[in-house]
Amino acid sequence: MLFIPGKTDCAPADVDYNSERLEVLNNHFRRLIDEKEIQCVTYSLSRGGKIFAGGAIGKKSFRENDDSPALPDSIRGIASVTKLFTAVAIMKLVEDGIVRLDDLVADILPQFATPPYDKINLFHLLTHTSGMHSDPNCFPNKYQKSYWSLIDNAYKQHDPKKDGEFDWITAALGTIGSGVRTKPGTEWAYNTFGFALLGAIIERLTGLHAHKYIEEKIAKPLKLKDTMFKIMPKTIERHIITDEYTEKFLQDFKAGTIKKDPLWDMIPSTGGGLHSTAYDMNRFGNMLINDGTVDGVRIIGRKAVEKMTSRALHNIPDKCWGADKPDRGYGIGFDMRDGLEFTFSPGTFCHEGAGRCALYIDPKEKLVAAWIVPYVVNEWRPKPLFNAINIMWSGLL
Repeated sequence: MLFIPGKTDCAPADVDYNSERLEVLNNHFRRLIDEKEIQCVTYSLSRGGKIFAGGAIGKKSFRENDDSPALPDSIRGIASVTKLFTAVAIMKLVEDGIVRLDDLVADILPQFATPPYDKINLFHLLTHTSGMHSDPNCFPNKYQKSYWSLIDNAYKQHDPKKDGEFDWITAALGTIGSGVRTKPGTEWAYNTFGFALLGAIIERLTGLHAHKYIEEKIAKPLKLKDTMFKIMPKTIERHIITDEYTEKFLQDFKAGTIKKDPLWDMIPSTGGGLHSTAYDMNRFGNMLINDGTVDGVRIIGRKAVEKMTSRALHNIPDKCWGADKPDRGYGIGFDMRDGLEFTFSPGTFCHEGAGRCALYIDPKEKLVAAWIVPYVVNEWRPKPLFNAINIMWSGLL
């Protein structure tokens, strides 16, 4: 199966990396494609700020009769890796003195100025410890209604002439059956809705739409040319197509028949709405590993990065997705998991995105790994992620 090499700055040997391990990595991905665990892969590896390996294997489209190859610059929605950009945006506001992590959400979003929400602060949202209900399927509760469904139901009953402007935050918090799961700061429970709220906070504090703030203050200065919330006509042919829904959306977009959605367009997609490439994700990771600066462009300060990528939770239990961990490792927006599954260094920080993609950053080894591995079946699998990590790290000399 053809491997199409991507853009690099140097040879693996130049950064003390064993190039033979890259063929092991490529064969691993080829095997997963043959076994129909993943559709394709694009990846980018760097050390010390220099990209030494990257490329693509597999097909761009899920269609059996379409053999168009995935390319190193193929674009895909990066889902929850978006949360890292949102966390950096909040920390930029922290270091500008506009807000603090211990500020109550209620001081910014008045909808929170009532029990049981009035004790939740920005730190809680960034670390998934707000006590609010987690994403669906995190816990075995067949009766749980997501905040998104509560918003949708409330919007369907909303009469703008009688009720005025629709308030999606009130709809989520005020509908019967919402509330909170636990007290703030007592449990780690993955909560994407909390990052939508962080988007609303960015908007309230800056006067800019959160998407615009992230693109203008982070993506553009970093020269992340393929990182955006809304897809662009000039990039549409490079998008990875994994299902009929995505295929139809891209066709409609190309034809100019996409209609604006008055509900979902008002809610920031800061929990999972960015599109990007493995190369762009790697460059974002290098900004973090280089104390907030790339090529002389400062995105965020060294101390803010240090705060974000240091362990922020201690003795906070995690019972999501069947886990039973008494102490979840987490930074400010960054996952800091560790365990028997991995060979990376302690202190590595990361995030994954559903669908599937990943960004892992090892500050001790100065290694950044970004890869996109769309699953064939929408079911979490460890081999494209955890097994791939151990192969990637095995090349370090």
